[in-house]
Amino acid sequence: MSDYKHTLNLPETAFAMRANLAQREPQMLKKWTDADLYGQIRAAKKGKKTFILHDGPPYANGNIHIGHAVNKILKDIIVKAKTLSDFDAPYIPGWDCHGLPIELVVEKKYGKPGVKLTPAEFRQKCREYALTQIDAQRTDFIRLGVLGDWDKPYRTMDFDTEANIIRSLGKIIGNGHLHQGFKPVHWCTDCGSALAEAEVEYQDKVSPAIDVRFNVVDDSVADKFDHPADHRGHGPISVVIWTTTPWTIPANRAVALNAELSYSLVQVEQGPNGAERLILATDLVKDVMARANIEHYHALGFCKGSELDLVQLQHPLYDFRVPVVLGEHVTTDSGTGCVHTAPGHGQEDFVVGQKYGLEVANPVGANGVYLPDTPLFAGQHVFKANDSVVEALKERGALLLHKAYKHSYPHCWRHKTPIIFRATPQWFISMEQQGLRQTSLAQIEQTRWIPDWGQQRIENMVAGRPDWCISRQRTWGVPIALFVDKDTGALHPDTATLIEQVAQKVEQGGIQAWFDLDASELLGAAAAQYTKVTDTLDVWFDSGVTHAAVVDVRPEFNGATQIDLYLEGSDQHRGWFMSSLMTAVSIKGQAPYKQVLTHGFTVDGEGRKMSKSLGNVVSPQDVMNKLGADILRLWVATTDYTSEMTVSDEILNRAADKYRRIRNTARFLLANLNGFNPATDLLPFNQLVELDLWVVNRAAQLQQEIVDAYDNYQFHQVSQKLMNFCTVELGSFYLDVIKDRQYTAHKDSQARRSCQTALYHIAQAMVRWMAPIMSFTAQEIWEALPGQETPFVFTDVWYQGFAAIPAGQFSDDYWQQLLQVRDEVNKVLESARREEKLGASLQAEVTLYAAPELADALARLGDELRFVLITSTATVSTASADPAAIVTEMKGLSVLVQASTAAKCERCWHHRHDVGADVANPGICLRCVSNVSGEGEVRKFA
Repeated sequence: MSDYKHTLNLPETAFAMRANLAQREPQMLKKWTDADLYGQIRAAKKGKKTFILHDGPPYANGNIHIGHAVNKILKDIIVKAKTLSDFDAPYIPGWDCHGLPIELVVEKKYGKPGVKLTPAEFRQKCREYALTQIDAQRTDFIRLGVLGDWDKPYRTMDFDTEANIIRSLGKIIGNGHLHQGFKPVHWCTDCGSALAEAEVEYQDKVSPAIDVRFNVVDDSVADKFDHPADHRGHGPISVVIWTTTPWTIPANRAVALNAELSYSLVQVEQGPNGAERLILATDLVKDVMARANIEHYHALGFCKGSELDLVQLQHPLYDFRVPVVLGEHVTTDSGTGCVHTAPGHGQEDFVVGQKYGLEVANPVGANGVYLPDTPLFAGQHVFKANDSVVEALKERGALLLHKAYKHSYPHCWRHKTPIIFRATPQWFISMEQQGLRQTSLAQIEQTRWIPDWGQQRIENMVAGRPDWCISRQRTWGVPIALFVDKDTGALHPDTATLIEQVAQKVEQGGIQAWFDLDASELLGAAAAQYTKVTDTLDVWFDSGVTHAAVVDVRPEFNGATQIDLYLEGSDQHRGWFMSSLMTAVSIKGQAPYKQVLTHGFTVDGEGRKMSKSLGNVVSPQDVMNKLGADILRLWVATTDYTSEMTVSDEILNRAADKYRRIRNTARFLLANLNGFNPATDLLPFNQLVELDLWVVNRAAQLQQEIVDAYDNYQFHQVSQKLMNFCTVELGSFYLDVIKDRQYTAHKDSQARRSCQTALYHIAQAMVRWMAPIMSFTAQEIWEALPGQETPFVFTDVWYQGFAAIPAGQFSDDYWQQLLQVRDEVNKVLESARREEKLGASLQAEVTLYAAPELADALARLGDELRFVLITSTATVSTASADPAAIVTEMKGLSVLVQASTAAKCERCWHHRHDVGADVANPGICLRCVSNVSGEGEVRKFA
């Protein structure tokens, strides 16, 4: 027996089977950094059409979590895909740096500003702390394989950005959107500051729900109800309100009714206070009587709410009167239909109070404690005072009912504690005075929202939102750099000029320049007439104006008038998407973005939120150190990000299994390109074997589908299509079929070069499809491919080698039919193996009994059908099937498998009757003789 191993074209590659991503990826990152990969990308794409994805800045506090990883990976996938589409797609990462969370950390270590540290020293400590957090987060983001300008990110605390934030405020003022008002705002007593809408979350809370009598001053109000003559009833008359915030009763200045609702004058015969008359919304009388356990009552008469406008009531705690007022916010959904109104503690109360000129009373300090001059409750914290208020109402006979009530209540997102509405002098961006609400709603319609339900969500929020309170009473923040007239409260008439002068100082010295500024430096002798505002801006304003403070000024963005894409979590409709929309419309009259994409939150495999107490937290650092960043990236890409994204060790291991399938496919391609030089060995399409031409056409079609999926941000479709191609068309069919030709054909024959040409085209395309998702592995493949002209896949474009590819002799439908035939034959072969009728499939001689149309199709391959079926012979017959043939699930096909009696070729392992026909090569078939010592076999089809 001769040794023919040296005559075979055995696969060989340095591309490892085991990825060892956790060890290999950091080494690759170092090479990318040393080579200035991001700079090379920018140079390669200079002058191309720009695509801008503006980075929503994460907060510079704490380690990144799995949600951060999802967000950054999605952005990186998009930027890399757009780069391959030949866009100039810069990525400038950013950080949000000011605000309370950093203040709290610094306070915990150094104490409050003005105690151990001066405010200036405190701000410096905040700045230093933020830098440490940015460095830690940046390291992890880079480790994820996210490419960007990490050396020159934007930070809202950079001096030039702080200056541009102030300039943005100036533009908003110049366009007439700012006003100062004494209004109720969300207030956290732990923060000691107003909160933005996005800083409020709702949790269940048990509150004291009370029904309270407001006695009517003049009994003649009974005549407003259409009761029969002499049936006015008896007993005192009260309007009954219902509230879950007893602590706001001291600030009550009215009771609101709905003008269009029907109200009843209800006679109570045997109530807690004896006989009395109560005014209630007609639709709620039964509910109120039931919860108050009042059985004996009847309606004396009815009237519209409008009839009771300005009726005078006695305040239940204090010696003054309050009016009945009318408001559209009053409904019969719950309560009594009569709403306790405290303009200093509620937005709707404030609005109706403005209409009626009510006092905006606020007896509560910044710490949540009643002010010293508050009768009955001075010095008590409002939440602890609820019981005291209830007791005082009871003593005065004003309490109808008191019960515990569980309901959804606003909480501070940082402290997780209940908040209050509290009227304070604040700065607001008005939703109405310059038409901000209507313009914003119009801009929302012109924006593409992905998923599309995002449009209705933000429309509802904009339609119902109050004026935006942008002022905070904090130390670490961009100042509201304004001078206000001490007498009139008006802004300085030269505010626009002054803001620019302040911005220039901030560019040199940061926000501290404002706090150090003596007003006389800018105002001269007039300084004594003006107050320098010390409030800081809401941090949502900081990030919300980065479209102007960063994108408009950085040269990488080429002066874009509108940003192509914002991408953040689904909570940002009321956060960054909202603040960016409000500021951009206020400054420029248009939305800052053309498209807005949102992704869901991460949950564990059982759909639960991640928490340390449940022990279900998946750390991106742990995943990268164990499995590698590419596995994490593939998990993100395979998950439908439009809803909750489930992640667990089991799910990540499944992603690792998919990765191995893709990697092994790539390894097969590379190994079989051993010795292939595309400059000399690449065949033109018209010289390819039909099967090779089909698979290249299939890859070309798939590339279009994949690029379309990338363009529409459907990354799970990209990964699904890539996986199916590797598993079905390649793994289960094409790569299996070509092994014989690839290994046994003459080294330089058309049969082998055709095969290698197809593999080369596929590998060149596939490495690009992978690059946005499995970036490290794609670059590893790129470096292993023969004939590469550029060092990095990330500077290139989608594969252009499919241009002008002709259609094959056989259609895709033909090959798909052949795939089905092959599957059926394999089932019969497997059954024969189990029954030990034969060993390997090459021992088999197969007869296909086929219906005429199918038989004609199969016969078109001639003798090469056996290579597709990987059997030693394959005969097609239209005769009646042999009784031993197996009827398959494919209509019109039966298969007979018999063990070959022919000798086995020592080289190709086919069983052929011509083995030994060549005396010089007695152990091999004539096909192998030609491949070893002749010009090599010729293949046309497979």
